[in-house]
Amino acid sequence: MSKTNKFKIITIALVAAVVSVNCDNDDSNGGSVSLDFSGTYVQQDQMARPAINTVFVASGQPKDDFNAAIPSAMGAKYQPIFQSRLLALNSAYTTNALGQTAAQLTGLLATDVLGVSKTAKTTFFDGTNILTGRALADDVIDVELLLIFGGSAGTSNPGLTKDNVNANDKAFGTTFPYLASAW
Repeated sequence: MSKTNKFKIITIALVAAVVSVNCDNDDSNGGSVSLDFSGTYVQQDQMARPAINTVFVASGQPKDDFNAAIPSAMGAKYQPIFQSRLLALNSAYTTNALGQTAAQLTGLLATDVLGVSKTAKTTFFDGTNILTGRALADDVIDVELLLIFGGSAGTSNPGLTKDNVNANDKAFGTTFPYLASAW
């Protein structure tokens, strides 16, 4: 995992930790929390599904356009581009392990948001639960490779369905915020 990706993951986790801590029902602070949202903020990256921009945004098209896109507009704008790239990467694609056609998979991927289930296990994909969130240890890249190259049974192109990075370089913690310690 590159230092940039580690930084992004840590940043996302820290933001989630701040939001989680501030989203309780404890009003003992008298409502005196003040946040300063003055200034200009610019979205820098879409990271719900890592590597999607890298793989599917066509060359010659600025990756920053995808990163700054409003999620509700992403599907219509990027699904045809993603489908073209998917079929260029895997011309034999018919359906994936989820039973999705090229149009269905690329429609899902083109809107780069992280779905969350309140009732199912939090996971990117565990064979049963699909895109119900994303746990720290989920091997997101392997799942994406499986859906792109694995075919309907997930067994096609076995050399292309794994990145062979099978664990984080350091163990995740057992208490909140669960992130692995820095090197």
